[in-house]
Amino acid sequence: MRRGDTTRPDNLSVSRAAARLALSASREEEAELKRTFAREGIRAVAVDFGGEFYPTIAKAIERAIVAAKREGVISDTHLHLGAVAGAAREAMGQLGSRALGLNVGGKIGVAKGGEHLAVAVFSAVGLLHLDDVGISLAHRAVPE
Repeated sequence: MRRGDTTRPDNLSVSRAAARLALSASREEEAELKRTFAREGIRAVAVDFGGEFYPTIAKAIERAIVAAKREGVISDTHLHLGAVAGAAREAMGQLGSRALGLNVGGKIGVAKGGEHLAVAVFSAVGLLHLDDVGISLAHRAVPE
């Protein structure tokens, strides 16, 4: 939150919320985090994804959009839908250099508070049991 402003989350608070959701280990932890963020004026959702990296990109973006819309994180407007799509694509793209040609699996966190929207991706990257781990984040400014 901005200094002296307890009602409007700032870009760091919203980004941190998205990252914490992406890092959550269970649905119970997600639910608790969502309640905590709601008290701070941040709406958030998490969604799982996985598969071969390149084909998974579009599916992961779509899942992030659908979940954010379904859970009321964003409104059903072109601007909000596009912001989630763009941030999710950017976050997935940040994994590209290490994930191309390999499998990925993890969680996407989407958070919105005030004029800030963030998408974070936490994923295993690898082949069979030889996994690497990646985390990425993207932010967009959108109207409330």
